[in-house]
Amino acid sequence: MNGEQQYDADAGSSVEEVEFNWDEYLEDTGATAAPHGSFKHVDTSLQNGFAPGMKLEVAVKSDQNTYWVATIITTCGQLLLLRYDGYGEDRKADFWCDIMTADLHPIGWCEQNKKILKVPEGIKEKIPDQEEFLQRVLKGACSAPANLLEGLHRGKNPLDLIAPGSRLELQNIRDSLEAWIVNVVENVGGRLKLRYEGLEDSDKFDQWLFYLDPFLHQVGWAAQHGYSLQPPLAIRSLKSEADWQEILKKVKVEEEESSVPTDLFKDKPVIGVHSFSEGMKLEAVDPVAPFVISPATVLKVYNEKYFMIQIDDLRPDCTTSQSYICHVNSAGIFPVQWSLKNGLHLSPPPGYPGQDFDWADYLKQCGAEAAPQSCFPLLTSDHGFKENMKLEAVNPVDPEEVCIATVTKLKDSYLWLQLEGSKKPVPDCIVSVESMNIFPVGWCETNGYQLRPPRKAIVNKQKKIAVVQPEKQILSSRTVHDGLKNQELNSSDSVVINGKYCCPKIYFNHRCFSGPYLNKGRIAELPQSVGPGNCVLVLKEVLTLLINAAYKPSRVLRELQLDEEAAWHGHGETLKAKYKGKSYRATVEVVRTADRVAEFCRKTCIKLECCPNLFGPQMVLDKCSENCSVLTKTKYTHYYGKRKNKRIGRPPGGHSNLEVAMKKPNKRRKRRKHFFVHKKKRSSTSVDNTPAGSPQGSGGEEEDDQDESELSHSLAQDRDKRKRKLRTFSFSDDENKPPSPKDIKMEVAEKLQLDSNPLEWSVADVVRFLKSTDCAPLARIFLDQEIDGQALLLLTLPTVQECMDLKLGPAIKLCHHIERVKLAFYQQFAN
Repeated sequence: MNGEQQYDADAGSSVEEVEFNWDEYLEDTGATAAPHGSFKHVDTSLQNGFAPGMKLEVAVKSDQNTYWVATIITTCGQLLLLRYDGYGEDRKADFWCDIMTADLHPIGWCEQNKKILKVPEGIKEKIPDQEEFLQRVLKGACSAPANLLEGLHRGKNPLDLIAPGSRLELQNIRDSLEAWIVNVVENVGGRLKLRYEGLEDSDKFDQWLFYLDPFLHQVGWAAQHGYSLQPPLAIRSLKSEADWQEILKKVKVEEEESSVPTDLFKDKPVIGVHSFSEGMKLEAVDPVAPFVISPATVLKVYNEKYFMIQIDDLRPDCTTSQSYICHVNSAGIFPVQWSLKNGLHLSPPPGYPGQDFDWADYLKQCGAEAAPQSCFPLLTSDHGFKENMKLEAVNPVDPEEVCIATVTKLKDSYLWLQLEGSKKPVPDCIVSVESMNIFPVGWCETNGYQLRPPRKAIVNKQKKIAVVQPEKQILSSRTVHDGLKNQELNSSDSVVINGKYCCPKIYFNHRCFSGPYLNKGRIAELPQSVGPGNCVLVLKEVLTLLINAAYKPSRVLRELQLDEEAAWHGHGETLKAKYKGKSYRATVEVVRTADRVAEFCRKTCIKLECCPNLFGPQMVLDKCSENCSVLTKTKYTHYYGKRKNKRIGRPPGGHSNLEVAMKKPNKRRKRRKHFFVHKKKRSSTSVDNTPAGSPQGSGGEEEDDQDESELSHSLAQDRDKRKRKLRTFSFSDDENKPPSPKDIKMEVAEKLQLDSNPLEWSVADVVRFLKSTDCAPLARIFLDQEIDGQALLLLTLPTVQECMDLKLGPAIKLCHHIERVKLAFYQQFAN
């Protein structure tokens, strides 16, 4: 990438990163995310490493000299939950292992090293014939990768082995097939920032490529396939020939320490044989500027795999040609007339006489033949993408940027993408559905990379969205994690050496009340316990299991997220959640020492509004000490939930020692408001009407049942019709809660007399009222947003500022009139 294409990030970029939230954006735009399965290269990058179902050979605990085959049940970083083969579906004997400390080996290791495979005592009776059993369970089984269980790469994610400083070979696709060494500067989920060897201090020629790109290879590929190692023409003049040769010698000396495992490239696309000839004409999209389809020519054929294409330019004074190297499966090459058949515009070559381009005349004029249809691969429309779907895509003008993209058009295997939020506007891009420059929704967030959000999404710079992690905190958590590498404990011996950092077993007491966020059925399916082991690793696994057992994992992750303003007492761990095909990431505080584990578990339970004994170092056998089983969901959250500090008195069941003021009211997250966009969704918000255990009514994002019950009580004498309307009229914040008439001490300049109940006002009535005040210019906003009487009474100063994007002065004046209406409502109609 040229230096001229790099631009400084605008000052608000950090704010934009915090502001954007995919969930809200998809809801606001009414769009859907492209299915995760449509991004095959991303799926491939996630399939490496350990996965549930893989088998390995593990030392038997009761006899360390013997081994047995085990299956991976769950993975969490370098922790594996294993089950010896033979236990079937019985999970009582499941056990956790730390890859770094446990005696784990790939299938076949015992045979190679003359070690004994012996059935564990607990399942001897179930396996009368060991040999026959092993043949049966290992037939077609997938072994855990040997390179991740032994040696330098032990315990590492395969993709992370392409670390900064690793070396690869990159073919020069612009002017020749020669390759040159590149250094990995950055690895973002398999997307690599590459710098040519010899240009350590210059980023002018850096490139971004996915690690499965067919032109990217392991060091040594060029020599094996008969290609020379030469720096590209663009950088060759920067050093003398002797300097380049010296660089090559240095690379060969350091080859061992900077090499990348061969296994990583096993899923690269295989390049087939082409049948193009020099001089053939076709239609093509320039990969550097993929905005138009143009006539092109096969300029040169190198061999049976590679050929060069040049975008046609008929201008006599043209000195620079847009040429690049292709193979038979290269994206963006089409047969002649493909645009016409698909109703697309073909951009005539610069210098072409006339406006209407005709292929027959052009071929005759050039004395060339069209490349036959058989030269091109078959195009498919079976890919899962649809118009208006959202995804994340690389900006071809500035590959540093990954932007929100909308599918505006589809033709066969090609998408037209409109990029939002790029620093400089770009036309719709034409990309293949198999492009490695497109990613599913949430990919940037999952991999800690900044997504360029749409500018229009920013309404209020002070608004904070949970589950989006500022980059500096991600980095700091990684730093802390690296510092703990040497302290990780898992064996009984290490517990004796330093019990301070050893976490006891954490039990999941699934009979306890699971609260509004966690699914009781999923809790019951969790292992009975996790640990013992290193505090950070065990608690991280516990939280991960809880997040995955939630109705909405993203909601639980938001609840657990570390408050930026809170005092830092523990260790920051980055946790992830997936919900409806989207990924979320947040930094969560985890304690490091055993003496704080019980308190940590209890506080986390209270955050999640569940029984304080749901998980922790104590096993609940028959009856919970908190007596949580006698309380219904509504009654329980009445005392334990976010609204606990609104009530006076003690709850039943002995809950006298709750940390009621654990979160200060002024630090509460503001609930998301949809008054203007999704008014119809507010029609029924009573938590009491929601069946216990269902995801609806799960706290924070739903209306407050207390406010509704108080309002209904104050209107008990009103007519039945009015009662029914008020049952759906609720308030979502403390400041929204209507004061009772006896508490109103506000003095107004002029008492407002209403002719009709504002609850029954239509949008036109609201507009008519506003036009009678000094806020008449704002009436248009209320008309556009369809704000009727019920919505009007729900408005508060923060809501008005946030949703109408008003300055403080006009917002205060508007709220003054709204308060007058509220006061008149209570004085005239509420009694």
